Amino acid sequence: MPTIHLIDGEKGGVGKSLVTRTMIQYCLDKKIPFVPIETDRSNPDVAGVYKGMCQYAVFTEDERQADKADRIFEMAMSKPVIVNLAAQSHRAVKNWIEKNQLIELGTAEGVSFCKWFVTTGGYDSLNLFVQSINSYGDRVPHVLVRNCGLCDDWEHVDSDPNMQQLVQKYNVQVVDFPKLAYRERNIIDQTRMTFSEAREYKEFGILSKQRIVHFLKLAYAAFEKVGIWYEEVKQA
Repeated sequence: MPTIHLIDGEKGGVGKSLVTRTMIQYCLDKKIPFVPIETDRSNPDVAGVYKGMCQYAVFTEDERQADKADRIFEMAMSKPVIVNLAAQSHRAVKNWIEKNQLIELGTAEGVSFCKWFVTTGGYDSLNLFVQSINSYGDRVPHVLVRNCGLCDDWEHVDSDPNMQQLVQKYNVQVVDFPKLAYRERNIIDQTRMTFSEAREYKEFGILSKQRIVHFLKLAYAAFEKVGIWYEEVKQA
């Protein structure tokens, strides 16, 4: 059953694009057929890195252009889709799913949804996660992606009874997305390198390359913890 992976966070600057790029590299390394989709028109950095590979789609509340997101579901009929969501797109995405009854249609057509919600651990970020999960309930599985590059202490989340109750109620999987060392990330972002290119970049020394390899190893383990990609790997 192909899955539409929605990489969300609702706010800008939470790390959605980095998670998306890492997930794209995961599929390339594991030889999983997939389609990457860019929806951020103001800062399409995922499409800028994976040039010629990304498809484009638009989420909008304008009913006259609502069909511009339809190709996401159509492409997911044959293979997994990874969607980099723009900030502040929750309402438009929810309207697209509900007005087209995509959850029910997905059940009939063999297409599922999974929302990977990237959070910094800040109040606003966590509150947006709560809004997202309350909007969909158990109809769309959520993965809470704790961005350890932006927060290194999650005790306030682990000890919050309301948050833990919500996680348990909706069977939310929680994963830690590793920190990519500042120097390597800065160069990768500046040069718009893929992770494949970064692993072979001649300006990186052996330790820099090792840090990138280790980062990817930890990120891949986090993705596989969820279990969805495990099935895709078996089918690849």
